[in-house]
Amino acid sequence: MTTTRRFIIEADGGSRGNPGPAGYGATVRDGDTGELLAEAAEYIGRATNNVAEYRGLIAGLRAAHAIDPAAKVDVRMDSKLVVEQMSGRWKIKHPDMQPLAAEAKAVFPRGQVAYQWIPRNQNKHADRLANEAMDAGKAGKQWQPKPLAGAASGTAAVPVTASGAVTASGAAAATLPLDAPAAADGAAALSTPPPFAGWAAPADLGTPTTLVLLRHGETALTPEKRFSGSGGGDPELSERGRGQAERTAAALAARGTIQAVVSSPLLRCRQTAEAVATRLGLEVRIEEGLRETDFGVFEGLTFAEAKERYPAELDAWLASARTAPPDGESFAAVARRVAVARDKLLARHAGRTVLVVSHVTPVKTLVRLALGAPPESLFRMELSAASLSAVQYYADGNASLRLLNDTSHLR
Repeated sequence: MTTTRRFIIEADGGSRGNPGPAGYGATVRDGDTGELLAEAAEYIGRATNNVAEYRGLIAGLRAAHAIDPAAKVDVRMDSKLVVEQMSGRWKIKHPDMQPLAAEAKAVFPRGQVAYQWIPRNQNKHADRLANEAMDAGKAGKQWQPKPLAGAASGTAAVPVTASGAVTASGAAAATLPLDAPAAADGAAALSTPPPFAGWAAPADLGTPTTLVLLRHGETALTPEKRFSGSGGGDPELSERGRGQAERTAAALAARGTIQAVVSSPLLRCRQTAEAVATRLGLEVRIEEGLRETDFGVFEGLTFAEAKERYPAELDAWLASARTAPPDGESFAAVARRVAVARDKLLARHAGRTVLVVSHVTPVKTLVRLALGAPPESLFRMELSAASLSAVQYYADGNASLRLLNDTSHLR
């Protein structure tokens, strides 16, 4: 006779300013023994307490689902709002909460999860994790998991959250070797989303959040195909690039769907974003996580020049997403920060259409994560200067690629 497992999730979230710098924490324990099975925490940028609490709940549910999707789950939180809303006793009126609640409900089937309010002093572990995540964010870092007691040596936990890190004990969840392909991209950036219940499912989940992804216009380095990341100079748009930005702005203004504009901090993106925002009467918001890869010693070189000067280093970089160029940044590191930026945008702009002005690697990474594609797919996408791509995100965690490398507005 098979016995259904029971988990206890404790989750919390906090914001230092409400809204302000925010983070969440969550734990999963065996309901019978009390053994700690998994921890999750993440700094999520500027958000409210309620958003952070919901994000903690979602992370805890996903961690539990990764261990045993058939388990019965008892969620314990000190947020009366989240407990009452998720129990169905209070209506969810705030537009920021509705997609988060829908996402939480989609993790387990109806009837497998029960909610209970507990006093704050009984939720200390999750509260501590949330504060650790906020402290890490204040220092410009992301929270890093610590191995749990009983975890197998030389293993890393299977990632289960939309972003951020999760650790699970080897006794409770499957683990992968540190060099396994599934972990090679720093895959904590995205978990495998649940399949649609049916073809009509997205329509039942409300308005999706749409990220319209715009690569910046050309700089002097673009036609020469030189490495131009965040570790070298900060070139401005060329005359051709400014023309591309203006034509893109005119095309987007004609479509009339953009509700917010977000940009990488680098000059070429800011100039492209400002051209669009000015035409639309919007402000440009800067998101640090959208900056281009730091290509280290490859900065400013063509591929042929890098191959000639640093053959071993270039081959190693191309062979593994976890390998960084000397003095540079790996694609795995880029994936982690881009996923954090993505999740911040989805929480901040739920149900809206947002123009995201960024670079080749971040845009390709967002597409790759939406498709669940492996890291090597980054080398198999063409992304022209000032091209448009688009991804829609639904409340159940699914994403749909709607457009890739469209340059029709430039002709």
